[in-house]
Amino acid sequence: MIMSQLVGVDEVGRGPLVGDVVAAAVILPNDCQLPLKDSKKLSEKRRTGLAQAIIAEAIDYHVATASPAEIDQMNILSATLLAMQRAVSGLKHPYQKVLVDGNRCPELDCDCEAIIKGDGLVASISAASILAKVYRDQQMLDLHDQYPQYGFDRHKGYPTAMHLQRLAEFGLIPGYRLSFKPVKQYASFARDGIHE
Repeated sequence: MIMSQLVGVDEVGRGPLVGDVVAAAVILPNDCQLPLKDSKKLSEKRRTGLAQAIIAEAIDYHVATASPAEIDQMNILSATLLAMQRAVSGLKHPYQKVLVDGNRCPELDCDCEAIIKGDGLVASISAASILAKVYRDQQMLDLHDQYPQYGFDRHKGYPTAMHLQRLAEFGLIPGYRLSFKPVKQYASFARDGIHE
């Protein structure tokens, strides 16, 4: 088996109102035959199955996050790049180059190339998008177990009409991104005492 020198990196969770932004970095063997594609084009069941296969087959992988507090402190783009940086830093296997989905690279001590729509073009980026998506979705399912009235199992934290209605009805809970415009109007809840 020829070992790859490339790392694929992708993120999930820039748009939601709540929770971490999640990034994954994956090194796949060059002969990887997994049927990988952009995580957004896969069903939840298919993503979960592929995530397990990626973990089993990957030479190395790491999933990392930036918290809602970090997002509020530095903005979502900077927090996303920080999560990507942490994901790459968590790898233990040597590599030569990092390929990132999108148009910006995080600050790294190696060669890095941003590839627009890379999650549909590069297998290791597709793998990273799947791992990041499954990880973040699980965070939302865990949040749903704590606060089922918000419907996190359905909208996954994105600003859907249902989510905004539940937010208006029940107010903020820990983990909301207070700098995001749809959340700001409910910030008085955070000041007066966040709902538990």
